[in-house]
Amino acid sequence: MRILIAAIGRARGRPATVLYEHYVSRISAWHVALREIEIRKRLPPAQLRVAEAEALLDARAPRGVTVALDRDGEVATTAAFARRMQDWQQDAVPEISFFIGGAAGLDAALCAQANWRLAFGRMTWPHLMARAMLAEQLYRVQQMLAGHPYHRE
Repeated sequence: MRILIAAIGRARGRPATVLYEHYVSRISAWHVALREIEIRKRLPPAQLRVAEAEALLDARAPRGVTVALDRDGEVATTAAFARRMQDWQQDAVPEISFFIGGAAGLDAALCAQANWRLAFGRMTWPHLMARAMLAEQLYRVQQMLAGHPYHRE
């Protein structure tokens, strides 16, 4: 199974990038790829969200599962996240695409199309931190599914 993290904006040499790369380098169960997307046009927030949504949707695998990281999504436990990942793996889902929006947030139409809307709590997190947090959770899920004691409920 492949995992795509499609994120609006570019990160260069920042501490959150180092943390993201640290966890991704430890993931061996899946191939994880990051696709950074920039919309260079100056647009009002609503139009920017639509343009970003189109670019994010274009990046995904056509037969895969999509997960929108959205502060209004489901606040799940790591164990619940692991169960979903395990189910998708058992269902032979070829790719899971995680969408991380830009400063204007994710477009409502994109969120409506997602197979799952996931929140890292109700607070708004910096988008670069969301990448690192997602990478850490993917690593943690990998360890849980392998029976490693990295995670305790």
